Amino acid sequence: MAPILQSSQPWVEKYRPKQVKDVAHQDEVVRVLTNTLETGSCPHMLFYGPPGTGKTTTALAIAHQLFGPELYKSRVLELNASDDRGINVVRTKIKDFAAVAVGTNQCKNGYPCPPFKIIVLDEADSMTEDAQNALRRTMETYSKVTRFFFICNYVSRIIEPLASRCAKFRFKPLSEEIMSSRILYISQEEGLCLDAEALSTLSFISHGDLRRAITYLQSAARLFGSSISSENLISVSGVVPAKVVEALLKACKSGNFDLANKEVNNFIAEGYPASQMLTQLFEAIVEENDLSDEQKARISKKLGEADKCLVDGADEYLQLLDAVSNTIKAFHSLPEAFAYEC
Repeated sequence: MAPILQSSQPWVEKYRPKQVKDVAHQDEVVRVLTNTLETGSCPHMLFYGPPGTGKTTTALAIAHQLFGPELYKSRVLELNASDDRGINVVRTKIKDFAAVAVGTNQCKNGYPCPPFKIIVLDEADSMTEDAQNALRRTMETYSKVTRFFFICNYVSRIIEPLASRCAKFRFKPLSEEIMSSRILYISQEEGLCLDAEALSTLSFISHGDLRRAITYLQSAARLFGSSISSENLISVSGVVPAKVVEALLKACKSGNFDLANKEVNNFIAEGYPASQMLTQLFEAIVEENDLSDEQKARISKKLGEADKCLVDGADEYLQLLDAVSNTIKAFHSLPEAFAYEC
């Protein structure tokens, strides 16, 4: 079937919840923040959890519901990892915005419009420690007229002096049922046909990330039309097909290094990312019944080392071959193979 005609707007933005109460599967967070919206008074906030679970959506929804469209641009400053947020920006742009006083509390068109501004720092865990330390003083000095919303995946990367000044909200990974219901809603709105297998596959390859699932769905719709299969979703996601992973794992079980080397060569020739194969190979090893816990631990350690080397720019073929050779050794309880240096 020919691809269907669609608007240029990303579905992630098109179907982004506009109000806090519409955020999926974060009941405790929504309940607390709804009370905050009713009073119009809120503390500094720290939203943390896996990607695609509604952190940024919630922060922006709060800001929109507090100030409305008229005051939003003048009362809200949003910065993410693509912006320069080093110590100089904290000392200039952020400090200058935080220092400006605002008018007294006056409701406008039904919006509370509290007498403070909001600075939203998305992906705050990517800020340097120096920048975070500089931000601490700004938070203290201008707390009467400015609130900070920090959004991050890893709360451990936020320095304690900042984290202790914020009300913390943990966003849970979305369950398959919640993701499936949202995906089905979008599919109906866009006139798409997804069978049960495709829906299950989309939930699996997205790993609880609803934003990623919606992006995959839109990509598949553009390429394959209104009828989308499980294979279509796998092809647009960059996930290594299960049969490729199984073939490599089977070669490892056989103990035949030449066969395993052939599978690695075929994998690299197909252009799949080695890091993705390592991830899926790890998942397959964990589920493997023919290995002891000690063998699984040895393989997992080598897969982790290979993945770290890939991040550091090492050769994909050599690192994948190293991981595979050590997997063969573990399957047959032999001494560890030689490890290629990063």
